[in-house]
Amino acid sequence: MKRVKLLDREFELSIPEADILRGIKKISDEIDRDLRDKDPLLICVLNGSFMFASDLMKEMSFNCAISFVKLSSYSGTETTGKVKELIGLSENIKGRHIVLLEDIVDTGITIANATEQLKKLEPKDVRVATMLFKPDAYVKDMKLDYIGLEIPNDFIVGYGLDYNGYGRNLRNIYTVVE
Repeated sequence: MKRVKLLDREFELSIPEADILRGIKKISDEIDRDLRDKDPLLICVLNGSFMFASDLMKEMSFNCAISFVKLSSYSGTETTGKVKELIGLSENIKGRHIVLLEDIVDTGITIANATEQLKKLEPKDVRVATMLFKPDAYVKDMKLDYIGLEIPNDFIVGYGLDYNGYGRNLRNIYTVVE
């Protein structure tokens, strides 16, 4: 599909699934290189990262564990600038190598907050892997360890990303048509 309509907005194709999967493979290869023998715990930030986490784990060439947490800073198409507390982590991460999986990093507020919350639990280290990165929107100094694709600062849906709960099921990524 070249265009999709979700609720009151139209979106046009911007990143085909094949390009997304190439970005995920790149991340997998880098994590494999860095953490193969370190028994990392992948922590998937829900809801948007579920498809990214699934496809990333399929590409991993070594056994690793995964857990899921929830937090968000979006409402509609705009960031609220406020991040909720990290919820859902039941594993003891003290001394573990953590890879925090995020679907998209734009301002960096959410990922910086989540990383700080995780560091309080005394892991060996916390690395960030993001499927998508918007460098023009990024306001933090924190290093992102693994980046699948860099994209413009547009509102997008698909491949786990949503518009008011819709569009997560789309295989491709679509940009809002203004």
